Amino acid sequence: MFRSRFPSLLALAGSLLLSPMGYAMSSIEPAAQRSDPHSYANVEDFRTRDVALDLQVDFPDRVLRGTATLTLDRLKPAADTLILDTRDLDIASVEAGHGDTFKATTFKLAPRDPVLGSALLIAMPESADRVRIRYATEPQASGLQWLTPMQTAGKKHPFLFSQSESIHARSWIPLQDTPQVRQTYSAHITTPKGLRAVMSADNDPKAPANGDYRFKMPQRIPSYLIALAVGDLDFRATGPRTGVYADPTVVAAAAHEFEDTEQMLETCERLYGPYRWGRYDLLILPPSFPFGGMENPRLTFASPTVIAGDKSLVSLVAHEMAHSWSGNLVTNATWSDIWLNEGFTDHATFRVVEEVYGKDAAQQERVLSAENLKDALAADGRDDDKTLQPDLVGRDPDDGLSDVPYARGALFLAYLDAKFGRPTMDAFLNGWFNDHAFQSVRTATFVRYLHDHLLVKHPGVVSDAEVHAWIYDPKLPADAVWPSSDAFAHVDTQRQAWLSGSRKANALDTQGWTTHQWQYFLRTLPALSTAQIAELDQAFGLSKTHNQIIAGAWWKLTTANHYAPAAAGTEQYLGEVGRMLLIEPIYEEMVKTADGRQRAQAIFAEWKDRYHPIAQDAIAKIVNGKT
Repeated sequence: MFRSRFPSLLALAGSLLLSPMGYAMSSIEPAAQRSDPHSYANVEDFRTRDVALDLQVDFPDRVLRGTATLTLDRLKPAADTLILDTRDLDIASVEAGHGDTFKATTFKLAPRDPVLGSALLIAMPESADRVRIRYATEPQASGLQWLTPMQTAGKKHPFLFSQSESIHARSWIPLQDTPQVRQTYSAHITTPKGLRAVMSADNDPKAPANGDYRFKMPQRIPSYLIALAVGDLDFRATGPRTGVYADPTVVAAAAHEFEDTEQMLETCERLYGPYRWGRYDLLILPPSFPFGGMENPRLTFASPTVIAGDKSLVSLVAHEMAHSWSGNLVTNATWSDIWLNEGFTDHATFRVVEEVYGKDAAQQERVLSAENLKDALAADGRDDDKTLQPDLVGRDPDDGLSDVPYARGALFLAYLDAKFGRPTMDAFLNGWFNDHAFQSVRTATFVRYLHDHLLVKHPGVVSDAEVHAWIYDPKLPADAVWPSSDAFAHVDTQRQAWLSGSRKANALDTQGWTTHQWQYFLRTLPALSTAQIAELDQAFGLSKTHNQIIAGAWWKLTTANHYAPAAAGTEQYLGEVGRMLLIEPIYEEMVKTADGRQRAQAIFAEWKDRYHPIAQDAIAKIVNGKT
C-alpha cells in the first residue's frame, strides 16, 4: 500500500529528523504532554483556519479520492513542521505554499496507533501557510459507511454517510482532528448522477442531482462536525428554516413526525439566544446509523428508529438542536470535557420538551436519564469514569461517551436550576453560550464562569466545594434531587398489580401509554417466568411492535429471561437495527452465559457487515469479552 514518498517511518519518539529537502521534522510529544492527548496536531505551532475539500465519491471501490487544502495560521514563525492526524489514509502527495502557489514538500507518516491512527508530518517552508494533500480513503475507514442498495429504505441506490465524532474525521480527511481547533470549510463533491450529496453546510434542496455539488460552512466548527452523506434523497420543508432530507419512501413520514421542528427552534432561541447557523434541517439515515442522532451543524443526522408515528421520540430532535448552542457554538476543548457538550444539551433538551410538550413529557425524559445514571454509577469500573472529568489519556475517547456525562451533567444543572431558580438559571446559561460563542472550552473555564456569574452574585446558595463534588467526586452529592413522573407512577401501579397477581396483563390500563412509559415498564420488571413473558406478549403484541425503541427493550427483557420463543425475533432485530443504544444491551445480556456468548458471536458474525464500523468495534469487544 502506497503511504509515503519515502520508505522509512518516523518513530513516535526520538530526536529531530532531517528531511531530504533539508527541513528539520520534529518528533511527536507523548500523549500526556499534548494539549489534546487524542490528537498528534502541533496546534501551538499551526492552527487550521480553513479546509477546502475536492473529493470524488467512488461507490464501486468504496473510497473517496481527491484533495484537502488547509489554510493555516502560523503561531510560531520558526516552526518548520506541520503535524496532522490521519487514520488509514493513502497519501499520494503533499504540497506547501502561500496564496495560490504550491510546491511539492517532504512528508512522513508515523507508525499506526490502533486508536489515534498515524501522524502525518509535513515539512513547511518559511513562508508557507497552506498545504494541499492528495489522498484516498480506504474501504474500512472508521468514519465512513458504504451501503449497498439493499441496505437502504428504497433498495435502489447505494448510500454513503460519515460519522466523525469523536476522532473519526481523520479517517476521511487529513487535518488537525481536535475539538480545540475550529475552522471554516468548503467542499466540491462529485457523485454518480442521480444521487444527492449533502453536508453540514449550506445545502440547496433545489440543486439538480447532476453529480456535482459545492458547499460552504462559513462559521468555524471543530473537525468532528464536518459531515457528508450521499444517496437517493428527497426533501420536505417543515418550516421557514427547517426541513427533512430522507429516502423518497421515508420522507413524508419523517416530515410529519418532525413537523414541530420550527417550534422547537423558536423555543431554543427564546431560552438561549439567537440561532446562528442559518437553517436547521434533518437527514434521516438508513437503519445502520450507530447513534440516535448527530448534531452536525445545519444538518442533524438522525436514525429512522426515532420515527415512531406519534412524535413520542422527538426529544431526540430537541437534543440535537440544543447542540446548536451547547457543543456546536460552545465546544468541549478535549474529550474529557464532553459533559460540557452532552450534559448541557440534555438539560436544554428537557427544558425545550417541557416548553413544547408539557412538564410531564419532560419529566419522563428526566426519569429515564436518571435511571441510566444510576445503572452507570452502580456498574463496576474506574472511579474517574463516574465523574465529569474522566482520565482518557491512552484510551479511546469514545470510552467517555457513557451515560455519565449526559445524565450526571444534566442532573448537576438541574440541581443548580432548583437552587437558584429557573429564570436565573436560564439567564445564566444564555450568558454562558453568548459569552463563549464559537469557542472551545475546558471544564475549568466553566467552573470559573459559574463562580463569577452565579455563585458570587447569589452568596450562600451553592458553595465552590459543592460544585467540586458534583464534577470530581465519583459519588453523587447526597442532596442530588432525583426526578419523578406522574405518568411513570401510573406505570408503577399497573406493573405492581400484574406482578401481585391482582390483575391479568390484558386488564392493565395501558391506554395511551407513550414510548417512554413502555420503556420504563419493561426496564423495571424483575426476573420473569416463561409464562409471564408469554402473557405480556399475548396481551400487547410486543414481539410484533414496529416501534424500534419498545422492541429493543422487549428483546433485551426476553434475552435476560432466556425466553426461547423470542430467539428468532431477537436475531432479526439485531440484523435490522444498527443503533448501538438499542442493540448493545441485548448483546450484553447474551454474553452473560457461555451458550449465550456463542450465540452472540454467531449473530454478530452474520450481521456485522450491516453495522457501522464504530458499532462493529464496540460490539466485537462485547462478544469477545474485551469490554
